[in-house]
Amino acid sequence: MPLSAKISSLQRQIQRLRIVLVLLLLLAATVTACYTSLFSFGDSLTDTGNLYFISPRQSPDCLLPPYGQTHFHRPNGRCSDGRLILDFLAESLGLPYVKPYLGFKNGAVKRGNIEQGVNFAVAGATALDRGFFEEKGFAVDVTANFSLGVQLDWFKELLPSLCNSSSSCKKVIGSSLFIVGEIGGNDYGYPLSETTAFGDLVTYIPQVISVITSAIRELIDLGAVTFMVPGSLPLGCNPAYLTIFATIDKEEYDQAGCLKWLNTFYEYHNELLQIEINRLRVLYPLTNIIYADYFNAALEFYNSPEQFGRSILLAFCVISTFLGCNLQVTEKFSHIHVPSISSTNWIGITNISEYNGTKF
Repeated sequence: MPLSAKISSLQRQIQRLRIVLVLLLLLAATVTACYTSLFSFGDSLTDTGNLYFISPRQSPDCLLPPYGQTHFHRPNGRCSDGRLILDFLAESLGLPYVKPYLGFKNGAVKRGNIEQGVNFAVAGATALDRGFFEEKGFAVDVTANFSLGVQLDWFKELLPSLCNSSSSCKKVIGSSLFIVGEIGGNDYGYPLSETTAFGDLVTYIPQVISVITSAIRELIDLGAVTFMVPGSLPLGCNPAYLTIFATIDKEEYDQAGCLKWLNTFYEYHNELLQIEINRLRVLYPLTNIIYADYFNAALEFYNSPEQFGRSILLAFCVISTFLGCNLQVTEKFSHIHVPSISSTNWIGITNISEYNGTKF
């Protein structure tokens, strides 16, 4: 996902859906035999309920109907109409859906199968710590308190519940699959929502990538071996951004109607992320770090939706009340409601469950 309390959510994949598909199916084929747990970090693309445990009952929107209607038949803490990519991955690995850490922590979720995985992702979370944004004068949501570093600290706090010695922890962690991301979208979303100069925004990318790779290093030092690290999505195709950055200049759009400059920005993020992942592979040859190409997978979906039996509704918010579109100042991207489930996005930045499961 990607912007404020919920602009952390868009999702997913597809000529590279084929790459991601092959990677994940290969992964699934081996994981069922090799991996006993699934631990995940990120934002709304991955959050299975942590936001629920830190939010008032009537806020934010993804804790209210119509979220969750297609699979769980009720809101369940996921910023989607149904399952997330993480859910489909867990299913393919023969593991239970990954429960939210904060649910375990406050006793609302039973600790029965905690050894099979825990989710630390929080919708709206950033890679960079909250102080980074406050220092630059950006208004950020409460979810910025739960950065990737905070999520990593949660994992360390949980370790004594999973193992009781250095050797046993190495064994547990070494047999687990770690999903690190997608994260970073909100780091750019907060500045974008305040129309930060594009040139300034580009300078944040190396800092975001550094935090992500540092987290992977820490997990490796703890004994982690296998990672899936998703890149960012093509948010230049997202209805919320298309509305906010709408222009009459046709040259600003590609053949699918996406904003070229914004997609170029996220491509740069992904390029730097892959460069750093390759460096980690050299430094840690015994690890298996899989890059999940969300960008090109999703872009294929936007370019040829009919191949997947869908239609695309890229932009539909002309004024704040049109088609139920309620763009608020503090939650600009929160209430953009796609009127038909035949489209890709669920609400503003979140993809529909069917889209999330396409690659499986």
